[in-house]
Amino acid sequence: MRPHRTRWRPDARRLGGAVTKSTLRLLTLLLLLAGGTEAVAEPRFAPPQATVACALLAPRLPGVSRTDCEAAGLEESGAFSRKGVPLYWRDVVSKAPPGKASAEPLRVLVIGAIHGDELTSGALAMRWIALAAKAPRDVHWRFVPVANPDGLLARRPQRTNAKGVDLNRNFRTPGWDHDAPLHWKTRARKDPRRWPGPEALSEPETRFLNDQVERFAPQLVVSIHAPYGVLDFDGPMTPPRRLGALRLEQVGVFPGSLGHFGGLQLGLPVVTIELPHALRMPKEAEQREMWADLLRWMHARLPGDVREARDKPRGKTGPAS
Repeated sequence: MRPHRTRWRPDARRLGGAVTKSTLRLLTLLLLLAGGTEAVAEPRFAPPQATVACALLAPRLPGVSRTDCEAAGLEESGAFSRKGVPLYWRDVVSKAPPGKASAEPLRVLVIGAIHGDELTSGALAMRWIALAAKAPRDVHWRFVPVANPDGLLARRPQRTNAKGVDLNRNFRTPGWDHDAPLHWKTRARKDPRRWPGPEALSEPETRFLNDQVERFAPQLVVSIHAPYGVLDFDGPMTPPRRLGALRLEQVGVFPGSLGHFGGLQLGLPVVTIELPHALRMPKEAEQREMWADLLRWMHARLPGDVREARDKPRGKTGPAS
């Protein structure tokens, strides 16, 4: 009979952090993956959530080292993917210089990797966390760098979640029950990568993002994608003309998309960044230039345009493209 082997027992003095069931589950999974199938004793203390998150996510994010990832300080949101992986987030509050403080900070939601095979989108969201604290105005940033961990962590990264649903077609938009299946059957030609799901908000990842829009109530959503190399915008205000090398090219909306849900249905500005490559990151200078251009546009248009937009009737939903 083979003796039971204890692989590792973390030292609470060195690791600290709150022990959660999901953290222990993930940690045990990582230890099993690293050390084979032999029995592994459950650790008495769990490392910080950021350490567990980065052991899981960083190997799939191009240009993001474990050190960079852990410095981002990701935390469990309390929501989980279809497979039970925590959906991680990070809140950052930037401050305006003395004498220029706002009565209330602007709220901005930044989402990466809603499509799991767009690896650079998650990486850019992660890299921008480090820049957010230095933004020269009062902003409450909420980052969800990997909104689709099941797709990102699949043996071969995939656009859809573990159930095969395109999360960016699963938001509840007007006429979804009719329009989303019809669009998938006709325009998307039943492409399984673009299946909108059995019903709107059927997926836990989409419900989580929907909750962020409702509860966090952002005044701007930045959604990062790849690999079309353009800048898209949905909403009732003047869009940015460019972010770095990306030029504005409004491509329309789809039933169940975040742009349709936020920009057209709610009158919430949604900036969609389409990086040129899904696997290769832009140079660091380009990442910073996109960030600087975003801040300049925010300074010029928000929150003034937000207040004006609230007073305008919401635009009618046009034909989906």
